[in-house]
Amino acid sequence: MPLSEHVPYEKILADLQDNSPGYSQRFRRQSIVDNGLVSDVPKDNSNTSIFNPYESFYSINPIAKFHVPKSGANGQTVAQLIRDDLDLDGKPALNLASFVNTFIDPVAQQLAVENLTKNMSDSDEYPALMNIHQRCISMISHLWHVPEGNAAIGTCTTGSSEAIHLGGLAMKRRWEARQKANGRPFDRPNILMGANAQVALEKFARYFDVEPRIIPVSDKSRNMLDLEKIYENLDENTIGIFVILGSTYTGSYEDVEGVSKILDKYQEDTGIDIPIHVDGASGGLVAPFVHPHVKWDFSLPRVKSINTSGHKFGLTTAGLGWVIWSDTKYLPDNLIFLLKYLGGNEKSYTLNFSRPGHTVVHQYYNFLTLGYEGYKRVHSASLYNARLFSKFLESTGYFQCVSEIHRLNGDYVFDPTKEHELTKTRDASLFNPGLPVVAFMLTDEFKQKYPEVPQAAISTLLRVKGYIIPNYPLPVNNEAKEVLRVVVRYTITLDLLDNLMEDIVQVVQTLISSARSLREDPDVPVDDGHRKGIYKALLALVSNPNVQEEHENEWKHLHRGASIC
Repeated sequence: MPLSEHVPYEKILADLQDNSPGYSQRFRRQSIVDNGLVSDVPKDNSNTSIFNPYESFYSINPIAKFHVPKSGANGQTVAQLIRDDLDLDGKPALNLASFVNTFIDPVAQQLAVENLTKNMSDSDEYPALMNIHQRCISMISHLWHVPEGNAAIGTCTTGSSEAIHLGGLAMKRRWEARQKANGRPFDRPNILMGANAQVALEKFARYFDVEPRIIPVSDKSRNMLDLEKIYENLDENTIGIFVILGSTYTGSYEDVEGVSKILDKYQEDTGIDIPIHVDGASGGLVAPFVHPHVKWDFSLPRVKSINTSGHKFGLTTAGLGWVIWSDTKYLPDNLIFLLKYLGGNEKSYTLNFSRPGHTVVHQYYNFLTLGYEGYKRVHSASLYNARLFSKFLESTGYFQCVSEIHRLNGDYVFDPTKEHELTKTRDASLFNPGLPVVAFMLTDEFKQKYPEVPQAAISTLLRVKGYIIPNYPLPVNNEAKEVLRVVVRYTITLDLLDNLMEDIVQVVQTLISSARSLREDPDVPVDDGHRKGIYKALLALVSNPNVQEEHENEWKHLHRGASIC
């Protein structure tokens, strides 16, 4: 067999299976009994009782992957084989990249199971579920300070992506109505957002034909929306501006009140009223409990709509978002559908139709069991642990934090010589507001001392230990800098952080030792050119995108199918 750069293991396996007994066009059609391999198993994969799944038809036959099998199989056997497949997943508790909640208590789980088959789209069939939905909308509206006398309106969604699209579409329709009423053109809408915007915001612009005006970020703007560049990008075609409460990159809150003041000034100068939609996917259910002093919600008249994810810091399982408008007048009637074919009259404004109801029940359960004080306690603890982790990282001398929640209010600059007080307090109001997110990178001093060490190697070596910690570039204009990020969810206990801190130090020290050993090798030159070569070699080793791309191409070639998530 000739040498090659990449072993096409999918093709090799398929070729071997094509030529093995019981195979027809890569999928085994005959039973292993027909080929004399095993004598005490059924002649097909039918639904028979098999005590040990590893002694079944599938012990030397693959489960169906690309074609629906002709006959069914024993449920327990199939369940075990699927579990075996899923064992290759990372552990949710060690997925420190994700904002999504990974824990559900047994009582809530039982409640969810009892309501697993209920469909949110069928209000006539499930009136009690609709009442719970209404209660959640009301509770969240009050958390977000809907003005007295306003009739807030909202809906659950499958997540914040759908919620953002609904909020953006409502802004677009209101802008179109205004332009038509004034006899002005309405064919070139635009929307403003920072370059740090989550991809769902850009998807809205692309999917709904709105020009995205991306405001660059910088160190000066703290990798968030640059307020100094907003005014110059506004015009009569601006349908609104997305402001993020909890940046995906660093966890920091954008200055919603500051943006509101700029839009107030623009309206004074031009007479054009431009609304704000707050993307509170993460911060919308954090700020009300631990940062009540921050003005970002419906207490600012400029804010017309807000979205959040129940499955993030609302602490439900995945699949729940919320979007709320401060008054019914901000949700155009022509976006609302009246459905009659499910037995009653239902008003609907969603991109999806059928939606699970158990997540809404879970949200209501959390509101009742935790209450305001419970959410405050949970999120305060997460922020405390995130601050502790941040201080530890900077104390090692290896890292500096780009996130700011561990610094006192108004202090945004990394200073390794500076002592921070109040480290033991859980009063989040004393520190820069933000999510319990720690974004960090190697210090300039470390990079100068060990230029051979790529930061991405830290992420890869931690993955070997089971941790999922991403390494990614900062937004456009600052993408030359990369950061590692840990989301300190409430399930990330101090004990787990203690292990993580120890493992991070061990990984860095291993990389340092490797760099030193290469320098001490008399056969390895130590000039800058060779150090760069070592850096590139290590970087290629830990982050080679070509292997994944080749695998995907081979997969498509063999099986003629692809999926998009």
